[in-house]
Amino acid sequence: MMKSVLPPLTIGNLTARLPIIQGGMGVGISLAGLASAVANEGGIGVISSVGLGLLRPEMGKNYPEANINALRYEIRTARKLTKGILGINIMLAVTDFDQMLRTAFEEEIDIVFMGAGLFLKLPTTMTLDYLQNVKTKVGIIVSSHRAATLILNHWAKHFQLTPDIVVVEGPLAGGHLGFKKDQIFDPEYSLEVILPKVKEVVLAVEDMSGKHIPVIAAGGIYYGDQIYKIMQLGADGVQLGTRFVATDECDADDEFKQQFVRCQKEDIVVIESPVGMPGRAINNQFLKDVTSGYKHPFNCGWKCLKTCDYHNTPYCIALALRNARNGIFKEGFAFSGANGYLVDKIVPVKDLINELLQEYQDYAEQVNKA
Repeated sequence: MMKSVLPPLTIGNLTARLPIIQGGMGVGISLAGLASAVANEGGIGVISSVGLGLLRPEMGKNYPEANINALRYEIRTARKLTKGILGINIMLAVTDFDQMLRTAFEEEIDIVFMGAGLFLKLPTTMTLDYLQNVKTKVGIIVSSHRAATLILNHWAKHFQLTPDIVVVEGPLAGGHLGFKKDQIFDPEYSLEVILPKVKEVVLAVEDMSGKHIPVIAAGGIYYGDQIYKIMQLGADGVQLGTRFVATDECDADDEFKQQFVRCQKEDIVVIESPVGMPGRAINNQFLKDVTSGYKHPFNCGWKCLKTCDYHNTPYCIALALRNARNGIFKEGFAFSGANGYLVDKIVPVKDLINELLQEYQDYAEQVNKA
């Protein structure tokens, strides 16, 4: 690896050599393989906990049990592959959030990133004392300074805690978005606008608590010069998801990766997800059929998402994402960040990291010469 011109990222007693976090991508896109590869290069690799029971049904008698066992398996497998920093992404919207969070803590994963909801309620699986004393660092993913303020104030009052890290995800991200549809293309809700506002909220909490809370920028970051620019706005690091899909170590089928290589800018669209949130994806015949009113029948053996109206939804999003991950696009589709169309080849994680570092360094030198 080339020498890094990027600063390290410190989260409590953890220090990553690079301030680059690989975003958690489900279903089954970022598992032990991708996460460990990123961690080995000095970044923070993140396993997505979403839908693991669909990928490994043999690991339990029912979906929730398979979820838990598969999560343990991915964490332990990743641990065998790296000595670097590993994280888990857990959506608050999943029905078994409490159990998945407890499992991640029991496995002593380095960091848990919580998104797709606001963590304002003590999980049923743990006491407040337990939450206050876990070894795992806890991060939150927000899309506004209002959400950050609400969570930070609530934690201070009810948990006597502050998050260890805050991820600010802008509207150019892939997957489910924390914005209303009309906000996604509104410049007032861009990452460059919301990041400084969240940073201001976090700095105020830092002053009161005496604890450093790094703020991470996410959503639409693709090139090294973008990393430079967003860190100049106050980000302590960046999170990239889509860019890591196009790697040899990504845990998805090769056909999944080739969807990104082949797609054009106009192929990336914002959809209405069955779970009641807008999402960004690569358009295909499956999504076109849904838009036209076609329903993909399915039997729901387990309501995995709290907000899913599975009696009326046109398709099961968990099954659609699993099918896509396995290369079956007649019955699925791929989520993508807004810049997913820039992918033109599949590369090793090491090469990708080096490319980002070179781009960052080249741009920083240009700025310094100006």
